[in-house]
Amino acid sequence: MANPPASPESDVALAVRLAGQAGELLVEGRRQMFAAGAHSWQVMDGGDQLGHRFIAEQLRTHRPDDAVLDEEGAEDPRRFGADRVWIIDPLDGTREYGEPGRSDWAVHVALWDRDHFAAGAVGLPAVGVVLATDPAPVLPPTDRTRPRMITSRTRVPRAAAIVAHALDADAVRLGSAGAKAMAVVLGHADIYLHDGGQYQWDSAAPVAVAAAAGLHTSRIDGSPLEYNHPDPWLPDVLICRPEFAEPALHALWG
Repeated sequence: MANPPASPESDVALAVRLAGQAGELLVEGRRQMFAAGAHSWQVMDGGDQLGHRFIAEQLRTHRPDDAVLDEEGAEDPRRFGADRVWIIDPLDGTREYGEPGRSDWAVHVALWDRDHFAAGAVGLPAVGVVLATDPAPVLPPTDRTRPRMITSRTRVPRAAAIVAHALDADAVRLGSAGAKAMAVVLGHADIYLHDGGQYQWDSAAPVAVAAAAGLHTSRIDGSPLEYNHPDPWLPDVLICRPEFAEPALHALWG
């Protein structure tokens, strides 16, 4: 049986607040570190720890009975038998955070409850936006004649190249997984496909928000995305407008 929250703040409200407030701390921390002459690697390390410490302390205070899976935290063995597990990436897109002027980094906060997301929020702090599962984002219409696919800044996964070719898609490169997924939610793109390596915290909150907005979310073989498995490795994800799900999967698997 799931434990009741330790505070009256709803799970979604807590996720939104943590994503927003952590983002504000990260924006100010980044400004201060660069102003002090810090190297990029110092800014990246500092940001990871700044976001982690804030969210970890907030969850200890407001959800002490819930387990946590946090990229920057030590393994919480409670999660292996827990119903409620917060899946956190306190700074997604650390490389972009360490580059002055880049906005494609994010904060991920999601709550996995047995077999579904009970709450999720993705903060895009550099542009002052937090998107959440409730109220769910409204997927804007599009009049693009060619689909737009979001791909990695540093590499084009093989599966993404196959789908882009098959669908004659335009490619846009961004950093953070959260920024990529939210580009689809916000209508700036139509497809985000990644293969070749991710962890559960990379996709949990983005998938929660994208699914709430009515987007297709799955593994790249079309199977459901499931979280809180003992191994945090979850190497691939497909997030796209519903009309592109079947063509994308067909391009990969026929």
